[in-house]
Amino acid sequence: MEENTKQKAAKELAEKLLLDRTKAARKACAEQIDKAMDFGEGYKDFITAAKTERETVDWTVKAAEAAGFRAFDPNHAYSAGEKVYYNNRGKAMCLAVIGKKGASQGVRIAAAHIDSPRIDLKPIPLYEASELCLLKTHYYGGIKKYQWTAIPLSMHGKIVRKDGSEITVNVGENEGDPQFCITDILPHLGKDQSVKKLGEAFTGEDLNVLVGSLPLDAEGEQLYKLNVMKILNDQYGIVESDLISAELEFVPAFKAADIGFDRSMIGAYGHDDRVCAYPALEALFDCEVPERTAITVLADKEEIGSVGNTGLCSEYLNYFVCDLARAEGLEPQHVWSMSNCLSADVTAAMDPTYASAYEAGNSTFLNRGVGIAKYTGSRGKGGSNDASAEFLGWVRRILDNGDVLWQIGELGKVDQGGGGTVAYDVARLNADVIDIGVPVLSMHAPFEVISKLDLYMAYKAFKAYFEAE
Repeated sequence: MEENTKQKAAKELAEKLLLDRTKAARKACAEQIDKAMDFGEGYKDFITAAKTERETVDWTVKAAEAAGFRAFDPNHAYSAGEKVYYNNRGKAMCLAVIGKKGASQGVRIAAAHIDSPRIDLKPIPLYEASELCLLKTHYYGGIKKYQWTAIPLSMHGKIVRKDGSEITVNVGENEGDPQFCITDILPHLGKDQSVKKLGEAFTGEDLNVLVGSLPLDAEGEQLYKLNVMKILNDQYGIVESDLISAELEFVPAFKAADIGFDRSMIGAYGHDDRVCAYPALEALFDCEVPERTAITVLADKEEIGSVGNTGLCSEYLNYFVCDLARAEGLEPQHVWSMSNCLSADVTAAMDPTYASAYEAGNSTFLNRGVGIAKYTGSRGKGGSNDASAEFLGWVRRILDNGDVLWQIGELGKVDQGGGGTVAYDVARLNADVIDIGVPVLSMHAPFEVISKLDLYMAYKAFKAYFEAE
């Protein structure tokens, strides 16, 4: 009897003092899981339809206008509850719901990126060899090259003709469309390849996309290349030189699908980072009249360093906030100093198959809820934001008060590798920033996996953040 009493007391003390890292799915009620399943259906439609940054912006503009948002006018002073968006060159966006207090006590920002690793074309891509027609490519972002061979690819993007007219391209997604692929050598002849290190078995110059195998029915040279170019000319009215002023991306042709007998997960291309962009957008769409102005920013170029005028190294988010501040008679630097941001980016989910790369006690897991990362970076937190204890404490309270299942962890073992986000790009403006996002399996692969429960908890987290007083 005395032993049972001691065990009971120890259990009660443990519940009071120790951090409970039990799988959150066990704590989630049936209603939460049902809502997560429903929320996942909308996300699957989104992630299948929006496979590039341009397509994500197009989708967002339509969804935002349906939700009552209107194009932003920097010369207009907005009232509480008004909803605006700024489209930056069709590849990045800022959206805001004006708060009761406007920007007078700072703004709240959820910042996600909408670019993903992919295969881009070289400026002069089309060539023929061995009676085949192919495209030369230059991969974008951090990929494992071998994962992109022998899978169906679709082509997305924009071509700008010499006369300035524009053509939107999307081939390989619809029923009946042709698809494309990067070939791999058969194992029977792959002896030389098989003895190479994994990172050396394929080079960037090997990632050539197969696009044709029939010659033009004529006499002359380059008939395979000419036949493909004739098809493109017939369909789009372009000539080869128009490919110079084109942004064409090859991405996996897979559609989003439920994963597992229990349908608890979603497999798709581009979870990193559109799996955070979607709940950040939906949370803003559902935000009526917040206390402080709420902003969701969608950024391009994160996978290559957030560079360019559509990446968050650019000033477009800063200018957007400055315009909001000045319209209220406020000094922008003072607004930024009172502002904070959730850097909405994915984190690595613990994978038991590759457990040696993780430190289990400080990893995030599928179905434990949205993941917080106090810092990212690599080897001594290099390239990291490293949020303050005060801000992390405030975020914890917001999530707990909003009944959000959440967890905290690092991106693998110390010195194993690491990664970065847009957090430091916002922090440089003197705002408090922390990373929070959905854990992902097979990150940067052509087919990544996330949990529907974690996705839904990301939505709840962003909504609680926007609506907190």
